[in-house]
Amino acid sequence: MIIPPSGRTASVQEYYFSRKLKEIASMNAERKSAGMSPVINLGIGSPDGMPPQEAAEALCASALLPGNHAYQSYVGLPELRQAFADWYARWYGVTLDPAKEIQPLVGSKEAILLISLAFLDKGDKVLVPDPGYPTYTSASRLVEAEIVTYDLCVENGWQPDFDALEAMDLSGVKIMWTNYPNMPTGAPASEELYARLVDFGRRHNILICNDNPYSFILNDNPLSILSQPGAKECCLELNSLSKAHNMAGWRIGMVAADAEVIEQILKVKSQMDSGMFKPLQLAAIEALKQGPEWFAELNAEYARRRVLAGEIFDLLGAEYDRNSSGMFLWGQIPPLASLGRNDKTAGEEISDRILYEAGVFITPGFIFGKNGENYIRISLCAKPEVLQEAKRRIGVVMNEVAESK
Repeated sequence: MIIPPSGRTASVQEYYFSRKLKEIASMNAERKSAGMSPVINLGIGSPDGMPPQEAAEALCASALLPGNHAYQSYVGLPELRQAFADWYARWYGVTLDPAKEIQPLVGSKEAILLISLAFLDKGDKVLVPDPGYPTYTSASRLVEAEIVTYDLCVENGWQPDFDALEAMDLSGVKIMWTNYPNMPTGAPASEELYARLVDFGRRHNILICNDNPYSFILNDNPLSILSQPGAKECCLELNSLSKAHNMAGWRIGMVAADAEVIEQILKVKSQMDSGMFKPLQLAAIEALKQGPEWFAELNAEYARRRVLAGEIFDLLGAEYDRNSSGMFLWGQIPPLASLGRNDKTAGEEISDRILYEAGVFITPGFIFGKNGENYIRISLCAKPEVLQEAKRRIGVVMNEVAESK
């Protein structure tokens, strides 16, 4: 390399799933040569279902029209912003000004870095949940902010311990990341939780950044933090079509917040892209019109898959919540599942063992923080027959383990 990289890149590693998928690709090449079936990937939450037919038809039809392939407005089509506003009003009971309080995004993941760039200076503090989405930490590091973790524990229902938060030194804290229904644990949101977060943010002058892509998944009562009185004074919310509309690869998301917050995010975003492809925006408008029957069918399928994922955890002796929300199942593994290796967490150890011996990839919980070290996570984004085959493969390995004792 002719020049050294920026010092900030030393603060992060390549994303865990990026590294792991390269390893699995290499394994699959070897397995193919040996006449074996490929690794079953139960790691990533990438929906395998089809998006709404109306969205796909709108994309195809509009992509054939002259004039739809030019640069688009940085703020998105007015019709798309109105569709997001209508969606929030219909499902969350939240009134948003589509002209000033909504910013469409290329997926909500990009917003984590956009928000960090817009509001954090070097040395500012950020409250990050443990366990939590790794991008909250990596984005904070890239802008040279100071990360202050706050614990989420099973004993507290994977919700913040507000007494512990109040006892912390909060000087210099500008942002707090929250995510409910929670990833990776599946803990649900509640009106009480959101009310306490709003109160906490207002009293301590902290911007509460609520990441809300799972609110429709295995959940009959979608909630938004912005429905709480006074929330717009101290909160923003990210949302996405990726999970609830089977459109992860389309990269369509949004951020909702007070107009002044949106202005600052747009300052950064407008330096980084040139607007969303118009046919994608028109397709998103159609997707956002889906009624309760869409979500009922979606969740009936995820409920079936959650049962099958639980049967895999039963084989492994993992403890889990059979009624968790979101598109993952989160399980605590027993100490006896460990092989006694000192260089790996218990979750990583059992994950690697299942990968290398059974050809099934299950995410180890350590990637979400120290409070996830004894946990593993199964994605529900696999068809029932795939989950059944994963169970069969793991059962063979577990029987071999039992017979060797």
